[in-house]
This record gives sequence, structure tokens and C-alpha cells, in this order.
Amino acid sequence: MVYWRPDGWRLFAWSVAALVLVPVLVSFASFARLDGDTLAHLGEFVLPELLLNTFWLLLGVGLGVGLLGVSLAWLVAMCEFPGRRLLDWALLLPLALPAYVTAFVAIDLLDFSGPPQSWLRAHWGITDLPEIRSRGGVIGVMSLALYPYVYLICKNAFATQGAIALEAAQSLGLSRTRGFFRVALPMARPWIAAGLMLALMETLADFGTVAVFNYDTFTTAIYKAWYSLFSLPAAAQLASVLIVFVLLAVVVEQRSRSQMRFGAVGRSAASKRITLAGAPGWLASGYAWTVLLLAFGVPVTQLMVWTWDVAATDLDARYWAFAWHSVLLAGLGALMVVAVALLLAYAGRQRPGPNMQWTQRIATLGYAFPGAVLAVGLFIPVAALDNALIELGRAWLGFAGTEILKGTLLVMLLAYLVRFLAVGFGPIDSGLQRITRNVDEAARSLGCSGPHLLARVHLPMLQASLTTAAALTFVDIMKEMPITLMTRPFGWDTLAVRVFEMTSEGEWERAALPSLAIVLAGTIPILLLTRRFGASPA
Repeated sequence: MVYWRPDGWRLFAWSVAALVLVPVLVSFASFARLDGDTLAHLGEFVLPELLLNTFWLLLGVGLGVGLLGVSLAWLVAMCEFPGRRLLDWALLLPLALPAYVTAFVAIDLLDFSGPPQSWLRAHWGITDLPEIRSRGGVIGVMSLALYPYVYLICKNAFATQGAIALEAAQSLGLSRTRGFFRVALPMARPWIAAGLMLALMETLADFGTVAVFNYDTFTTAIYKAWYSLFSLPAAAQLASVLIVFVLLAVVVEQRSRSQMRFGAVGRSAASKRITLAGAPGWLASGYAWTVLLLAFGVPVTQLMVWTWDVAATDLDARYWAFAWHSVLLAGLGALMVVAVALLLAYAGRQRPGPNMQWTQRIATLGYAFPGAVLAVGLFIPVAALDNALIELGRAWLGFAGTEILKGTLLVMLLAYLVRFLAVGFGPIDSGLQRITRNVDEAARSLGCSGPHLLARVHLPMLQASLTTAAALTFVDIMKEMPITLMTRPFGWDTLAVRVFEMTSEGEWERAALPSLAIVLAGTIPILLLTRRFGASPA
């Protein structure tokens, strides 16, 4: 009888998938330790408000990013108008600007004492203006920050259709407007759904933006349960409810992706655009530039002004420590993510099959989980293991300390790994897919196999993919706030933590300097995304 035994590749993939499942299992296991008083308080005063706030936030952001992303993608991919080539990649720039940075800039500029309202009151006597510190304010800011997710995906979907699909609709008697709604839009529906799901999962995961607006959602409630109520079980129970929302979003997103089908229309068809001459062209250009100005130009300009004002007094040795901590953590996290992602993708190449594909899907599911969920879900088992090790150390070695694993970088780096593994896995797996099996066979025929095949053949061919994965992961970790805020060791403040502390105290100007540093670092993935996806055909 032949017994099947798992090999090293499968064990490694299963181990990574198990690490991703730990926060989920820990969060749901928290219901085994119910605190009646805390649970009653959450059920009566907290959960109803969180559910209502989350519902309106998802609905509003979904409509906002859908309208902005789809309309801009259609204009850039299908129309020719002044400034289109520059806008093609410039409309991605808001990805480099964390939403929580846009949030505090918007509050300062549009609040009651801000320049626009002050000018309108002084010159026109207008006082009844919408309040920026509101549900509409947070929805507007997050829509401007997240529309590039829809824009990037839909732009390529519309480009593959080309103007020929619209001309075919017109040949059947449909007007250009009806052709858009009856033909072009339905053909792009799976891509629109995929972009919307990415934006909505980012909305669920957001902590900094809603904290700046003091708009309570599950992420802020998890933070308050941990640091205000000092109740990890309550934080874990809230995290489990949020996980249900996330898993539902993942299922919908996977179903939308499974419906994607590509039809070749030819390069000439994709490059044939509708020319918008005269007023329509300038209206299209003005609309696109206005969105870009509101989403990126105004916030970055304000950050520069504030930075100039405070740099002389605020730029001291502390900021070099903040920058060093941010770069070091992002570097260590990126190296760890890329190494694990490479081995996970290579495991799929060495042991292909449905089981390995499902294992890889589970292993990269962590990107859909908010950082607050991962922080709680990983901290609880690490704390339990830490307590067990301390007891053993006291019994056997006379250990007198109070922490072994807690208070180190371990929890933070593990949370980074779980959260951003998908970011590194995507480019690397795509790069491996482009290396044909014939290359492997040719290398083996020359005596190169095993680890030597990976080191001497595959790694040189994966340089571009590895660089892309490392850069994207590096900048994502630089911008990440809840994991760093909730799990950092004492004294390990970063630029993102500094932004949170200053905005919590209403010190918008002093938050500008670390924010601008994060934005400058965020321009790297924009350039990589532009190179990877390419500009629309000219």
C-alpha cells in the first residue's frame, strides 16, 4: 500500500494558509469567553450605530467611486480630448495619497473657519453650508481617495472594447448614449464590480480616515475596545462581525472575477477613439482635471505650505527616528513578504493542482482583512504563547521578565505578512506564469535542478516581478496605520503613527511633514503601475 505524504512545498503552503486563518479563528473563538456586561453594552449602544454607519459608508463610497472611476475610465480609454495622455497616468496619483491625509486637509480647508467658508461669509453673507465633519464629508473624501481602483481596472476594460463595439451598437440604431448604457457598460460590468469590491474592502479596512472624522465604524470600535475598555475579547468579537462583512465582499468579488471574459478586438479597434472637439472636449478635460485637483493637487499643495511653515521648528531628530522606523519596518516587511510570496508561488509551480490553488487563495486572503482585525487576531495567541513561555522560564530558569514575544516586532511583522502577502504574490506569480516549462526542462537537461534551478534560472528572470512586488509592499507598509498603531513596541513610532497623533490633537499643520514624506514614498508604486499596465494606446 502506498501512503501519500505531504512534501516540503505543500507543508510550507499549508503553514502560510494556517497563519492567515489564525486571526479569523481567534476572532470567532472569542465568543467562547463572553463577558455579559460588555456584550450587552456592545449590543445596545455600539453595534446598531456601527452597522448603520458602515452601511451608509459602503453605499456612499460605492456610488462615489463608481461614478468617478467609470466616467473617467470611459473618457480616457474611449475619447480623445485635450490633456488625455497626461491624465491617463496622472489620474492614478491619488493612490499615493493616504485617505487619512486627504481627510485632515479637507477638514481644515472646508471647516467653518476654513478659507472658503470665511470668504463666502465675508463677501456673500452665505452661512448655511454643508458641514464637512459629517457622513457626507467622509464619503466624499474616501470617494476621491479610492476612485483609482475602479478607474485603473475599468480603463483597461473599456480599452479592450474599442470604439468598434460602440459603432456596432450605433449601426443597430442605438444612439451613442444608449449604446454606452446598453452595450459598453454591460460588457464592462465584471471589471466594474471587481474595482468596486476592491474599493469597498479598502473602505471596510480604513481606520485613519474615519478616526479623523470621528465617524465610528468597526475599525475605530475595535481600537477603542482594546485601548479604552481594555477588553481584548470585546475587540475580537467586534473583529469577528467585521470579518463576516469582509468574507461576503470577497465572495462577491471572486464571483465577479470568475465572470470576466476577454474578447480580442484588435489593436486598431482599441486605439480608435471618439474625438471630442470644441466645447465637449474642454468639458471632458475640465471634469478630469477638477477631480485630479480635488483628489491630489489641493491636498498636496496644502501639505507643502504647512510643511514650509513648520519645518524650521518641527524638523528635528525625532523625525529622523520616525523616518528610520518607517523605512526599517517597511524594508523588513517587504523582504519577508517577497520571500514568502516567492516560495508560495514556486510551491504552486512545483505542485500544481486544485488543492494548491485553493491553498494559495487562502494564503493571500489576508489583504481583504482590516489591519485592526489582524492586530487583534494575532496579538491574542502571541500573548497566550508569551505567558506560557514566561511560566516555563520562571519554573525552569528563574526567568524574572514580564515579556518575551510581546513588546517585540514579531506581532507587527507577522501582521504585515498576513495583510500584504497578496500584494507581493500577484506580481511574482504572474512572472512565474510567463516562464514556460520548456525553460525548466532545458535547464534540467544541463544538470541544473532543485534550488539551483530557482537561484540560477528563475530568479534572474523574475527580477522585474520581484522589484515590483517589493516596491508595492514597501509603500503599502509605509502608509499602513492600524497594525503599526496597535502592535508597535514602545518607542517605535513611525510617520503614520505621528500623523495619527497630530490629527488626534487637531494639529493639522504639524501632521503635514510626516504626511508629505509618506506621499513622496507613495509615488513609487504609481510609476510601477503605469509601467506595468501601460498607458492607453495613443
